[in-house]
Amino acid sequence: MVHGEHNRSRNSGGFALIILGALLLFLAPNIYQDMRDLGTMSLFGGIIIGSIGFYLKFFRGRVKRE
Repeated sequence: MVHGEHNRSRNSGGFALIILGALLLFLAPNIYQDMRDLGTMSLFGGIIIGSIGFYLKFFRGRVKRE
């Protein structure tokens, strides 16, 4: 396809994942103070979700496709 680059979706949702990861990272351990396991899981979940969003937003487009 000649104009295949224009037909691709540029909005991959990476920015939304970064925001969701940041919210989980900062808010969830404070909300779940009584349940330490859930607070710890949400802390690590926020880091993982944010890093996936960061990869989708900034690095996926820079990888050379052959």
